[in-house]
Amino acid sequence: MKYLIFIFGFLNLHCNSQENMEAKNYNNLNAEEINVIINKGTEKPFIGKFTDYKEDGIYTCKQCNAQLYKSNDKFDSHCGWPSFDDEIEGAVKRVPDKDGRRVEIVCATCGGHLGHVFEGENFTPKNMRHCVNSISLNFVSADSLKLEKAIFAGGCFWGIEYHFQNLKGVIKTDVGYTGGKKEKPSYQDVCHTNTGHAEAIEITFNPSIISYEELAKLFFEIHDPTQINRQGPDIGEQYRSEIFYTNESQKQTAEKLINNLKAKGYDVVTKLTPAQIFWTAEEYHQEYYTKKGDEPYCHIYKKRF
Repeated sequence: MKYLIFIFGFLNLHCNSQENMEAKNYNNLNAEEINVIINKGTEKPFIGKFTDYKEDGIYTCKQCNAQLYKSNDKFDSHCGWPSFDDEIEGAVKRVPDKDGRRVEIVCATCGGHLGHVFEGENFTPKNMRHCVNSISLNFVSADSLKLEKAIFAGGCFWGIEYHFQNLKGVIKTDVGYTGGKKEKPSYQDVCHTNTGHAEAIEITFNPSIISYEELAKLFFEIHDPTQINRQGPDIGEQYRSEIFYTNESQKQTAEKLINNLKAKGYDVVTKLTPAQIFWTAEEYHQEYYTKKGDEPYCHIYKKRF
């Protein structure tokens, strides 16, 4: 009798969950997914689809398709579940467990259970681990997202990246070198020889979430576009202000913004150049200020638009 009551209760819960999902236009979940996402269960370690997944793209909520994590925030923790040291801003909500021992993470859009978050383990410089059930996630590849790239140079690339890397709609940022003649340049090459390269940032972004114009406006507001071959105390051709446009639309947008700034009295010297090969810089330059737990000294936001 107790067994029948248990079965009836499970079936009733399953039906109610499906009805709620349909009413909110959520995706249908199977019994295993309901156990984790709705009933806050945990899948077994080392069996999940995304535990060792390496592709570029976005991890989304299995129940409502909300974007949760960027692939470049995923790391190997060897714990048996997918691990991320950051989330897309506003995508994940933290809920302390009733026993006060752990902190649950849920999708901020639908409340679906994702896993738990842990701090102080020192796996990455961000010192954060979102331990997520694979079964709570879907994945959208970078190719299918129809992503675009933007390339900006405006002084030390550490400071430029700091302001772009956590923007909603920005999928990935890489700092590196472009605009010169030397192949595969090193940081020492760019600093001490006449390579012609500028320190730059390549931004991979989703234009359905953030526009190129929004990115370009921010670029003009985090550096001084009136300085020639320098930015604050950093002096040299590698610190010049330059936009490397990837298509005619980007060029026209940049020209419009430059004209707007000139109309406001700014003597803009920013160059506009067709995009060239972007050479990614050494790993220790990537997300430099995040790793150091510091802020830029010469890239201070100033509203200009």
